[in-house]
This record gives sequence, C-alpha cells and structure tokens, in this order.
Amino acid sequence: MTLRQQILILHLANPDLDAETVAWAFYDGAAGADALQMQSGDQDAAPYRSVLDAMRDGWFVLQLPVLPKFMSGAEHETGHLPYEYVLEKRVAAYE
Repeated sequence: MTLRQQILILHLANPDLDAETVAWAFYDGAAGADALQMQSGDQDAAPYRSVLDAMRDGWFVLQLPVLPKFMSGAEHETGHLPYEYVLEKRVAAYE
C-alpha cells in the first residue's frame, strides 16, 4: 500500500481550535494527476466546523497561525485571513 498526503487548510473566526471555520481549502495528493482539486467557492459548507472536529476525524495539525498584530486605523485594509491552520492526513493512494 502506498500512502499519499492530503492537506486541509482551515481559516477560523478566532485562534481557538474550536472556533467556527470561515474559509477552507483541500488538496489531495492521493488523487490522480488528472483529478480536479477543490476550487474556491465550489462547496457551500466547510468540511469541518472547527480544527478540533477535524482532529477528532484523524487530521493532524501541522501549523498553528502566527497571531496578527492589529493596529488601530487598519480596520479597512485587506490581507490574508489571520487564523489559518494547516492539517495533514495520510491515506492510501487511489488506484
């Protein structure tokens, strides 16, 4: 059996592992080269409500977010979502 990596990126409402997922991405290294990976906006619901729920389903947390420094007056600036968690799971390669 050959194992391949799946990566799940969850953005939460705040840094608590049990906080609500507000955005997500999923990359499947077990899928074939021609398989379509998840695209932004192609799912109506997050795969997990929180990082804690994903951990309970076998996902391993690889990266915790670096907490942003909020500055007064920067409330309307755009940028990355601040509470990003990277999770990993190893699964059998699809044949």
